[in-house]
Amino acid sequence: MFGVVPKPLWDRTNPADANNRIEMCSRSLLIEEGNRLILIDTGMGNKQSEKFFGYYDRSGPDSLDASLRQKGFHRDDITDVFLTHLHFDHCGDAIMKNKNGVLTPAFKNAVFWSHESHWQWATNPNPREKASFLPENILPIDESGQLTLLKGDGFIMENTPLEFDVILVNGHTEKQMLPLIKYQNKTVVFAADLIPTVGHLPIPYVMGYDTRPLMTMEEKSKFLKLACERGFLLFLEHDPYHELITLQNTEKGVRMNEKHKLTTYF
Repeated sequence: MFGVVPKPLWDRTNPADANNRIEMCSRSLLIEEGNRLILIDTGMGNKQSEKFFGYYDRSGPDSLDASLRQKGFHRDDITDVFLTHLHFDHCGDAIMKNKNGVLTPAFKNAVFWSHESHWQWATNPNPREKASFLPENILPIDESGQLTLLKGDGFIMENTPLEFDVILVNGHTEKQMLPLIKYQNKTVVFAADLIPTVGHLPIPYVMGYDTRPLMTMEEKSKFLKLACERGFLLFLEHDPYHELITLQNTEKGVRMNEKHKLTTYF
């Protein structure tokens, strides 16, 4: 998760267990907007083998279904599933196995959104990312007829059909999409894998998973400068202890200012 950064440095913020694993989560975001119920990313799901999940030692009571029930919703209520990118830990629960073992969309009434260039990247994977782009998570979305591909380039893609702008970054994977959600005169950024945890705020702290690490560093620098200028709130997908953070400039660079819960901040 920290690439070439020496462990004694990253272990201060993200301590590892005896197997060199750090604590992480797969946090999704649910947006109510008029008649739409938009889910951003889905987590791993549960259709992979016991051996597959054994690498990650999943634990705890939380699940997507339980979280939806807590808010009075069901998977069938979701109108849109926005996938920041198609690595298995972000889209695995988009597809499920039915009682006959057939792969089928887990949100039967939803439109699934991906970026056109990223979709091509994921369905024709390079050797570096092949283990992260699992066909069983991706191809059934297209086969269902529920897939819609966004087109666009540049750092900020404006006026999307989902009524929020999107930051496009290419260091982690081609055309990863970070939604910019405006709410009560604030902007919440779903930081996905550009900044997965608070420990990744320092510019050189780049994941070994990133296909273009030098580009990630440039994108992080540009993004964090913009985030501080505009007062963005960062919603962290993978940090189990920091859900929503504000930022501040320090002599060491941009760092966390305060941490909050999304539901209690507003």
